[in-house]
Amino acid sequence: MTSTTERYDALSDALAASWWAVGLRGIFGIAFGIICLAVPGVALFTLVLLFSAYMLVDGVFAIVAGVRQASHGERWGLLILEGVVSIAAGVIAFLWPEITLLVFMLLIAFWAILSGFLMLSAAFSLNLEHGRWWLALGGLASIIFGIALAIMPLVGAVVLTWWLGAYAIVFGILLLVLAFQLHHRRDEVVRGTSAAPAAAEKPAPKRSTSTRRSGTSRAAKTS
Repeated sequence: MTSTTERYDALSDALAASWWAVGLRGIFGIAFGIICLAVPGVALFTLVLLFSAYMLVDGVFAIVAGVRQASHGERWGLLILEGVVSIAAGVIAFLWPEITLLVFMLLIAFWAILSGFLMLSAAFSLNLEHGRWWLALGGLASIIFGIALAIMPLVGAVVLTWWLGAYAIVFGILLLVLAFQLHHRRDEVVRGTSAAPAAAEKPAPKRSTSTRRSGTSRAAKTS
């Protein structure tokens, strides 16, 4: 039990060290969502290019956040796999500009469900105080979004843009909150580490001269 706890602590601290990559994923997600909501009538070709660019950026930062953690445990390799899935989806969309709306929506649905399950699985290796439930909520949001698209794939380009924008904003906010919590925990660890040597090097208090004289007098009387 202790070894498992120590392993989870090491995993959580390792992810906290890459809090900035998680935060950048959140910022780009929010920016992408705002763009989608600002131009809901954008042509399908433009929407595909926007989605492709977002997937490439999101995938790169997901891999950056997972590389260091992968050396501490196999579950964090799931974050790298999530990044690879995002990049693959972005490349497919970019290389297939004449993709139909139906195929594009199914591609997004497949990506959202798969990446959501990967995030959800990785979340259970994160300590509660490091923001486990924020990462889990991000995974659940992806799964719900993907299932909704798979059930209703013919909603139309405008509605798809709204859905995609709303999802990206919610997903980005969850990652941004997770990043702030990871940064907070990292600062606590750094402060605790720096305070420990200072406490260890603190000299022991010296006995005053009067105290030593009093002890000597009592010893003399006893003899």
